[in-house]
Amino acid sequence: MSIHPELSEFPTEAVPGPLIGYAKSQPAGIGHNGWHSHDAAQLFHVVKGSIAIDTEMGTFFAPPERAVWLPSRLSHQTRYLTDTEIRYVYVQFDHTQGLPQTPQVIQVTTLLRALILEFMSYPRAASVEGPAARIAAVILDQLKMLPAAPLQLPMPQDPKLRALCDGVVRCPAHIPSLSEAASRCTTSVRSFERRIKAETGLSYRTWCRQVKLFRALELLAAGRSVSDVSHKLGYEGPSAFVATFKKAFGVTPGRYFGDVSD
Repeated sequence: MSIHPELSEFPTEAVPGPLIGYAKSQPAGIGHNGWHSHDAAQLFHVVKGSIAIDTEMGTFFAPPERAVWLPSRLSHQTRYLTDTEIRYVYVQFDHTQGLPQTPQVIQVTTLLRALILEFMSYPRAASVEGPAARIAAVILDQLKMLPAAPLQLPMPQDPKLRALCDGVVRCPAHIPSLSEAASRCTTSVRSFERRIKAETGLSYRTWCRQVKLFRALELLAAGRSVSDVSHKLGYEGPSAFVATFKKAFGVTPGRYFGDVSD
């Protein structure tokens, strides 16, 4: 089933109906909007490629057949890690009640994938009533019940913790020890561990492991080999990296992306 030609262009006028569809192929790089927000909530369904969406609450990663959900009025910027084919579903503000109020990554089920594709075969004006409107209603129901996937990196809001964590994100191959991290934040180790757990939901060790894994996702999506990635991020070797990756995501890097060698 093909995308309706109208949906390959971003709408420039108000659109009736609860959902607005938009499909495009996006080259690698930061989206042209930079940091922005809008009244509509948004679902980014990645068909091919990989994206990272930065928010004040953290960064959210989506490889193929996953999607990022963003609630309305949340400031964000999108980074397309590779050339990406993506379908956007915007949920008009008046129809966001009952939908998740925090950003999250979701697994795109076979049903949701089929619903989105079917919805995007109709012109936008058809979403007010008839088959397209009924499909939109089912998509909204699906969004209320889909489980989140563990593909996000929560960021603390405390200024000292945030500065430390920003530094780790910039250079995950050289992560400060627990005692050094606590010292940089001018606090005791015990207090530091308690504060970072309260703000991110993760221990410092687990949070740092997430940073390295997410940087690995970016590098693999850009075509770097497993060997290069494991070396760049300071793993003991490719086998150690693959084991850590598989434990976190359930599959090897090659299976995760489909086109990256193990």
